[in-house]
Amino acid sequence: MKVLQVTPFFKPLWESGGVARVAYDISRNLHENGHDITVYTTNRSIYPNNLPTNRATSVDGMNVYYFENLRKYTRGMTLPVMPYRMPAVARREIAAFDLVHIHDHRTMLTVIASHYARKYGVPYVLQAHGALPQDTGSKRMKRLFDQFWSDKVILGAAGVIALNETEAERYRELGVADEKIAVVPNGIDLAEYPSLPARGRFRAAWGIDAATKVVLYLGRLDPTKGIDLLIRSFAVVAREFDDAVLVLVGGDMGHNGEFRQRVESLGLDDRVIFTGFVSKEEKMAAYTDADVFVTPSFTGFPVTFLEACLCGAPIVTTGKGDLLGWIDNTVGFNTGYTPEALADTIGRLLADETLRARFGEQGKELVRTRYNWKAIVHNIETFYAKVAGGAEGSFPVGLSKEAAPKAPDTF
Repeated sequence: MKVLQVTPFFKPLWESGGVARVAYDISRNLHENGHDITVYTTNRSIYPNNLPTNRATSVDGMNVYYFENLRKYTRGMTLPVMPYRMPAVARREIAAFDLVHIHDHRTMLTVIASHYARKYGVPYVLQAHGALPQDTGSKRMKRLFDQFWSDKVILGAAGVIALNETEAERYRELGVADEKIAVVPNGIDLAEYPSLPARGRFRAAWGIDAATKVVLYLGRLDPTKGIDLLIRSFAVVAREFDDAVLVLVGGDMGHNGEFRQRVESLGLDDRVIFTGFVSKEEKMAAYTDADVFVTPSFTGFPVTFLEACLCGAPIVTTGKGDLLGWIDNTVGFNTGYTPEALADTIGRLLADETLRARFGEQGKELVRTRYNWKAIVHNIETFYAKVAGGAEGSFPVGLSKEAAPKAPDTF
């Protein structure tokens, strides 16, 4: 099958977040399974890079267009990603694809790709990656985008992928027919982790001794992730566990000043470590050395949860945003979105080494058997075949039974 993947960011722009990683893993596994893969993406422009722009280049055997982002010429203004050369290429090429898979629905790449897919009668699959709600991030920009484009983009899809049942229900509320929805989780490529760092490497690098308990957050340091709540929760934990530290691993998204002020106001200067953005090797070392991995709020299906499981770190999260039921009492706990509830659950794990070890082993097994990309991409291929009018056959559990007709092109 000739498939176009459309994603705002792609390899090697890992600092842009989880969508880039997931889009790459899906694309690469499809390519390895014999599909002809092309990727439309951007060069991001926020961070300097030497990526070839506005022309096809080979990345791991796939044709990738890094469209130059017009936003680089409007510094100081908050504008969406604007791949100004993409329409000319899309107009010329999209008709030749069997299917288009669009990642992240509120981008100009989505608008352009979905328009030409509808124009040429090419079915497209939409995967919002947990971004359907309007009440996170730039709310004004999201509402403005939704007013003009979201209904057309979402309802015009031949099929949609939800990362969990919470997101599937959001699609239904927006008017997507149940038979067009596939619930497909994110995964992890075990081949990329042939060996894990030895325990103690991350601690040594940051001056943390072996007896100290490490509470780890890893991801974007963004208010929507509940970082402020985590810091306030840790203030409660720190009173009970004088040998515990909170480590915040992730790049500054413009709010670190606020977070540092909160740390200082709570008297936690010597108990909270900000590492900034770290390499993949350092990231895995952080998971390996963590006693508890905490993400207070999320949408979709963060790959960080799977990486934590792979390294044996028990998880604490909440139902704020989305909810992943498989976590609770198997690899960690879902708890309430309050400082007290979060602190109590973190403390329960820090105090029980046996429980941490059990959750750690169960997490490793779950990743090996259920959440690996080989199995997940097989389900995606089955969904593609249905959406593109392929052979009849049974769907894996959680996938739609048949593709609905495309909406008319009214762009």
